[in-house]
Amino acid sequence: MVDTEGKTTALTSSHLERGARMVPFAGYLMPLQYSGQIAEHQAVRKALGIFDLSHMGEFRLTGPGVLAAADALVTNRITGTRPGQAVYSPMCREDGGIVDDLLVYHLPDSVLLVVNAANIEKDAAWVREHLPRGVTFADESDATALIAVQGPETEAFLAPLADLDLAAMDTYTARAGTVAGTPALISRTGYTGEDGFELYVEPGAAPGLWDRLLEAGAPRGLVPVGLAARDTLRFEMGYCLYGNDIDDSTSPLEAGLGWTVKLGQTFFIGQEALRRQKEHGVTRRLVGLVPAEERAIPRKGYPILDAERQVGQVTSGTFAPSVGRGLGMGYVEAPRAGKGETVWIDIRGKRAEATVARTPFYTEGSRKAPGTVEGKDHGNA
Repeated sequence: MVDTEGKTTALTSSHLERGARMVPFAGYLMPLQYSGQIAEHQAVRKALGIFDLSHMGEFRLTGPGVLAAADALVTNRITGTRPGQAVYSPMCREDGGIVDDLLVYHLPDSVLLVVNAANIEKDAAWVREHLPRGVTFADESDATALIAVQGPETEAFLAPLADLDLAAMDTYTARAGTVAGTPALISRTGYTGEDGFELYVEPGAAPGLWDRLLEAGAPRGLVPVGLAARDTLRFEMGYCLYGNDIDDSTSPLEAGLGWTVKLGQTFFIGQEALRRQKEHGVTRRLVGLVPAEERAIPRKGYPILDAERQVGQVTSGTFAPSVGRGLGMGYVEAPRAGKGETVWIDIRGKRAEATVARTPFYTEGSRKAPGTVEGKDHGNA
């Protein structure tokens, strides 16, 4: 039975026709899985997968001083990038808490912010409130569909269908072009740890493009992928999920996103709070968790313990198909956050031993080496 709650995307009918299991997510009706979570996960790791990301939000900023205005909103730096470059960045409150994490595109005539679906209304209000006079805000979320193709064979698959030299595009760059005859903003970005492209298109063009890509990619093993596999793919890479691993009660420095915080380079909201936090040190850190028992799966909300008391809490956990075991992520007190530290996780009343580890858990992805983004990928959901 299909749950019919939530807004639809331009591709909802396509998902239903292909037998997807649909669920409400962030206010939208989205595909959870098609052929099965693990099969879809492995298809992306080994060959190709295609995702509907049309629930994501898109805001366009234009006008004089738009780069400085974008710099003030996020902790990373847009000024100094070239047109066509993108950066991943948290957007913070004055106290350093994360409003959202987003992609910021420096386009020839504008700045495009791509935000998480659950935060569209909140983010729109925040951005509007903090824009200077002369910079115009437009919410283009409903006027934009987003299709992602991810996997080690993505470039070889899409190259004959595109009118751009995709091989010449670095990670975190975007260019206007066409794919399978459809005009698109073609972005070499993703949330899987594999090479891939995200295609921003008009909603009316999305179903035709979706069908043409699936038909053309079938001989290469291209399959549609739902939210369930998208989550395990991002989790294996240690990418943060807003609402789980980061939110307005966590800071980028606590979450291991210090590489996105450009203190001293430009003004941004939350700068002073993060400067003080860096000077004094954080009291907790987001870490990877490897249970001693491979079948043990830490889940969101499970307490993390030392020998005597609770020292943290799990934020994400699942069976990781590419690693073949249960794994977790969570915040622990800074003294217990070192690699190799032993902790225990309260799993339904039983203490399960675990080792603190660095992420990513999966290190064999095909993601193309980036040009200027310090080896990181984004965390949008």
